Amino acid sequence: MRRNRTAAGILTALGALLAAGLSGAGTAGAAPSHPSGAAPAAAAHTVPHAQQQAARAYWTPDRMREATPLDLHLTPDAAKSLKPAPRGKTATVVPGAAPASFPQAGGPWTGGGAVVRTSGRVFFTFQGRTASCSGNAVTSQNASTVITAGHCVKYQGSWHTDWVFVPGYDNGNAPYGQWTASRTLTTPQWEASEDINHDVGAAVVAPLNGRTLTSVVGAQGLQFNGGYNKPMYAFGFPAASPYDGSKLIHCSGNSSKDFLFSQDHSLGCNMTGGSSGGPWFTGFDEATGTGLQVSVNSFGYTFLPNRMFGPYFGDVARALYDRAQTS
Repeated sequence: MRRNRTAAGILTALGALLAAGLSGAGTAGAAPSHPSGAAPAAAAHTVPHAQQQAARAYWTPDRMREATPLDLHLTPDAAKSLKPAPRGKTATVVPGAAPASFPQAGGPWTGGGAVVRTSGRVFFTFQGRTASCSGNAVTSQNASTVITAGHCVKYQGSWHTDWVFVPGYDNGNAPYGQWTASRTLTTPQWEASEDINHDVGAAVVAPLNGRTLTSVVGAQGLQFNGGYNKPMYAFGFPAASPYDGSKLIHCSGNSSKDFLFSQDHSLGCNMTGGSSGGPWFTGFDEATGTGLQVSVNSFGYTFLPNRMFGPYFGDVARALYDRAQTS
């Protein structure tokens, strides 16, 4: 599909931007893997140990501050090629006060809680240029899984290199360390044709100082096949004007299904480039900063400003998660 490019992101930039227990009696912990053949496999890329070490050394505070945002903007012609995705049964993965910031069109998150540790910036090299997205640490069997957007791990036929996750990023500082990817993954649909309905990615990060990611920062739950049209909170680190990537930004409001072309969630939000891959939560508790991740910031339409879209977490996203958490 064709996508236009604007001055907001990488190259000359790629424009503005623009997931948990098992259903029923599900208990705390990770969802079991799908039986063989029950869901499509995820596409994966393994990162050699030497490259992991090089990536951690590469991302200095200055390079992180200067990384340009990588994000997607669909033109009307590109959007018309989108095809519906089948839906499956609801599944929720749960980790072990009344809203005060709702609705919110976009602003710094000052509420604290778990989200300030589980969410973070993603940095990588794309076509020789430093670039950034956002991501979130989720509950998983390996305690090392990050969920992000598909284009934040692979884009235009190439897997990104020098991939690191910086939870709790704070203006060049990494208070919980820089976590290098040992494996990055995406959906088969994104791998094959960059289908925006399946713009979901994941990374398995290597231990740092002998500890796993979620033992350090905690983890958010996820929900799959949870439906549309519900209150949502979206988080990310937008780095294109009027934002600069230095702070965790959030939006909130009543979401809807994309009424135009995709099968994605839609939310009024002014986050810009760099927020791609940041988590969308349902059932978000402002007091604790926890919720169930049901999507990620994915894309925006060129002709519809201040509205963000995120892929529906169905069976395909769940298969991706299952492969990542058992890697």
